[in-house]
Amino acid sequence: MDSHQIPFKTYLPSVITLILVGWGGLFGTLYFLLPYVWSRWAFFVFGTMGLTGLALPIVYYLHKRFPAEAPAEPNVIIRQALWMGVYGATLAWLQLGRLVTLYVILGLAGGLIAAEYFIRIREKANRHIPAYTDDDSS
Repeated sequence: MDSHQIPFKTYLPSVITLILVGWGGLFGTLYFLLPYVWSRWAFFVFGTMGLTGLALPIVYYLHKRFPAEAPAEPNVIIRQALWMGVYGATLAWLQLGRLVTLYVILGLAGGLIAAEYFIRIREKANRHIPAYTDDDSS
């Protein structure tokens, strides 16, 4: 195991909480509420939580299996899992109104991938290379 990689045990409480609250809330929303505005927002929020909880182990595994030069920080792993949750919940929400087409699927995926790409470029630009000094005065 890479010494810079954070173990999955630190993510486990978040994964369990997101899955239980997300899918439990989604079940409660679909079973007990009528399809009004606030129940649709509850559908989106609980769907995002549930899908994020499912995506977190997958994103962690992909970062562990295919490491970059610098290992991904925890905020990157959580943010990418959240992107997957938002993507799935948005497609499900749009499907309720029968608005999903191939172009919507690809456009939404492309937009989220581009947003993550630009965020990663910004994070990479803010990294500082450690400075080493050649002190030959001794």
